[in-house]
Amino acid sequence: MDNAATPAAATQARQPGWSGPLALAALMLVLGLGLTWQLWRNAERHSAEAIQAEFDTRTREVVNQLALRVATYAQSLRGVQGLFASSEMVSRREFAGFVQVQDLEAQTPGLQAVGYIEAVPAARRAAHEARVRAEGFPSYAISPAGERALYTPVLYLEPFAGPNLRVFGFDSWSEPLRRRALEQARDANQPAMSGKLALLQDGGARQTPGFLIVLPVYDNALPHATLAQRRAAIRGWVFAPFRASELIGALPAGVTADLAIELYDGDRASEAARMDAGAFSARHAQVLLRSEQRIGIGAHRWTLAVGALPAFGARLESEWPRIVLGIGVAGSVILALLAAMLARSSAAASAALARARAMAGDLAKGQKRLLSMADAAKRDQAMVSSILDSTIDGILVDNGERRILVSNQRFRELWSVPETLDMAGQDHALIDHMVAQLVHSAPFLHSRSVQYKDSHAHRDLLRLKDGRYVEQFTRIVMLGSEPARLWSFRDITERKQIEQRERSHRHVLELLARGAPLHGILDAVVLGVEATNPGMLCSIMLLSADGQTLSAASAPSLPEYFRKAIDDLPVGPHEGACGAAAATGARVIIEDIQTHPDCLPYRAVSAKAQLASCWSQPIRGASGRVIGSFAIYHRSTHYPSAANVVLIEQAAQLAGIALEQAQAALALRAGEERFRSLYDNAPVALWEQDWSAVIAAVRRLQGEGVTDIGAWLDERPDERARLAALVRIVDVNGAALSHVGAAEQSALGMAQLFGDMTEPCFADAVAAMAGGAQVFSCDGSFLRLDGSARQHALTMLVMPGHAQLLDFVIVSTVDITERKRMDAELLVLATTDFLTGLPNRREFMARLDDELARVQRNVADCAAVLMLDIDHFKEVNDRYGHASGDAVLRHLAGLMSAGQCKIDTLGRVGGEEFAVLLPGASADAAAAYAERLRQSVADCPLSSEGQEIAVTVSIGIAGIYARDMSADAALKRADKALYRAKQAGRNRVDSETDTEVA
Repeated sequence: MDNAATPAAATQARQPGWSGPLALAALMLVLGLGLTWQLWRNAERHSAEAIQAEFDTRTREVVNQLALRVATYAQSLRGVQGLFASSEMVSRREFAGFVQVQDLEAQTPGLQAVGYIEAVPAARRAAHEARVRAEGFPSYAISPAGERALYTPVLYLEPFAGPNLRVFGFDSWSEPLRRRALEQARDANQPAMSGKLALLQDGGARQTPGFLIVLPVYDNALPHATLAQRRAAIRGWVFAPFRASELIGALPAGVTADLAIELYDGDRASEAARMDAGAFSARHAQVLLRSEQRIGIGAHRWTLAVGALPAFGARLESEWPRIVLGIGVAGSVILALLAAMLARSSAAASAALARARAMAGDLAKGQKRLLSMADAAKRDQAMVSSILDSTIDGILVDNGERRILVSNQRFRELWSVPETLDMAGQDHALIDHMVAQLVHSAPFLHSRSVQYKDSHAHRDLLRLKDGRYVEQFTRIVMLGSEPARLWSFRDITERKQIEQRERSHRHVLELLARGAPLHGILDAVVLGVEATNPGMLCSIMLLSADGQTLSAASAPSLPEYFRKAIDDLPVGPHEGACGAAAATGARVIIEDIQTHPDCLPYRAVSAKAQLASCWSQPIRGASGRVIGSFAIYHRSTHYPSAANVVLIEQAAQLAGIALEQAQAALALRAGEERFRSLYDNAPVALWEQDWSAVIAAVRRLQGEGVTDIGAWLDERPDERARLAALVRIVDVNGAALSHVGAAEQSALGMAQLFGDMTEPCFADAVAAMAGGAQVFSCDGSFLRLDGSARQHALTMLVMPGHAQLLDFVIVSTVDITERKRMDAELLVLATTDFLTGLPNRREFMARLDDELARVQRNVADCAAVLMLDIDHFKEVNDRYGHASGDAVLRHLAGLMSAGQCKIDTLGRVGGEEFAVLLPGASADAAAAYAERLRQSVADCPLSSEGQEIAVTVSIGIAGIYARDMSADAALKRADKALYRAKQAGRNRVDSETDTEVA
């Protein structure tokens, strides 16, 4: 039994236990899981780096889109600036029509309005407000109130309704932020952008942050090459207010997807500087990544904060870490199980176990090396892909020997490279594909054949057959230790089109400003479109006055026989593209002329002219009425793209502006000719004068403290003469030369208008013009060239639009010398007694009324009135005859005049009745005067025809009192006193009684 037990025990001892294999399995599992955790951490880090790279790319795209959009906004204002640069005076109606035609609100998200700010010096503020009020805004005033050296009120604003009305008349110079933007634009002659500010359109209801973009408008007659010249020549600014939140919201959805964007004013992201309505903490619970970028725009800086939302990371999260984790855990478990099984098999299998362990170690090392290599390759690939795909340029890299190494997605989009095109080997197929799209392939093929040095870069401009422009740069880069050639392609079509369109528009505006013929202006519009769009042939058709036909006004590139065929084209829905567009007022697209039913009458001539398609856009005037059509022809069947639609709309708008401006210029010239004919042949003397130097001198005097310019000139005849010498007589008509007896204009001066400057008329005219009056009238003397002085009625009229400078003043004069003489004679006849030469009863009563009014104004004053009657005057007529009676009347008038003081008034109030008014005389003084007069008459008999006639008078005296209801009351009291003097025996003086006075 002992022997039997021993082998069993030995067998049991030789069988391996589970403790060793389990310990080995646990160790292998721990090692495998540790290695798996390390690999998983590396994969997670690489995934985060990929997300960071994509976030950086999207951030740069947001920055580029925002900068490009603001630059586009500034460029849009260039058209409004060009409107003011092309005209000395832009009316409110012209400005509104131009802005409506441009349709800037639809093209520029965030835009609140387009306006014009006028520069108004303090001296011109009153005249400015008066002018705007005269335009139909009676309550207009510059706000806020206050005295400033310069005012910059908002004069024009479109759309001129709703919240925009709050901005009308606002002085931007009164706020530091707006003023800084105006100064920057004026000094640099470049677009300037304000800092964060509250838009006036919001009022008190909502304060959404916004900003302004402004452009300067200079006086065309003044130079503005230097800083000093620009400050002197500034005329105003065009501007556009924007809401920052709407600007951010208008960014493309593909760029801002899964991103949170904040915009701050200045170089720091703070709550006070935030320009939109939200914040990361308020709108999003978590932000994975955040970046702050500085943007310099128009001499102003913004801070753009971009955050990646959780959806951004979920979209880019890589599956590789989970794959590594799954493989590592599974491999670790398998290795642990395998180790346990190998350890459990037999102690005799130790060599096999050692080999298994060695193989497991080698497997782990190999796996680690493979993962490390895969990690490095993935990191390099992600870096290169991130760099290439984040650029806005198309990138192509070759080895200099015509073998393609790499390209980015933008390159394939830019050149429309199909997915089936093989780009892994030689570049022949790709180059053929690119050359087929070029108008001229020589520059591209030449740059491909040149061997570039390390520091050399080559630039070419390529033009594609579809109308795009591509800027090409070629340079050498190092890929590791090997050189390679990098090609970058940038689409600059929009920039080129804008430049070419601006040149075309400027050329048309210059032609309009020079008054060029209408056909030349329309040809410039057509040729400008054709120059920027090869393959297009354009025409402009004008609608007749009755609206029934269209005439070919401009078609320089179309054959003559085709122009004759479409001339006098009927307007109707089935009369080709142009006739239908004019009839319906809508765009008409005919892709194939030969198959379209509306073109049946014109198929033969179109085929002869090799015209296959026609697009026609109605041309509208500022009122919206159709005035013609703009057509684009192609030699092959063609349907317009979105860019083509914008092109034809802009061309039709420009043609409409050119047509209306040219027609307005023709009407203006016709009006000028009629005005000149009326001016030269008018029977009234007309003078055209320039008072600009006078008003400039007056403003200098006002700046020195002279407030009442009229009174100041009245005291200084030398200054009146100096200012009169500054008036420039520009032109006179024939009636004016005849008026002053001159043969030519050069002999005339201000003496022919205002005499010798001693009269106040000239000073009054200067004061009226300085006060903003546009009409001034006066009567005064003037000197004819023969030296004679005469009287005339003078009227000055400031022509509309010249109230600020007074450089266009029309003066009319009418000789009133004879009328004045006749008026004087009639006045004497109406106020003087023809027999005695004394004032008659009407004139005396008027003087008496004036004296009563004076006494009533100052109750302390006194006055008296005397009534005289010649004693026994009837007997004189009966005894000596009426001739002697008249002599007695003249004799008494002479004696009364001999004793008259300057302030006294004498008058004959009846047949033999006379009266005397004594201002300031008391009762005693009046009695003494009456007694002296009575005595002098009694002592001086009249000698007539050899005989003496005794003359005596009876006199009644009455005082003039403030309580008298009328002058007749005092005269009646004096008449009663006269009656008593006659009753008492005549030749005596009597005064009013106390009862009469009471």
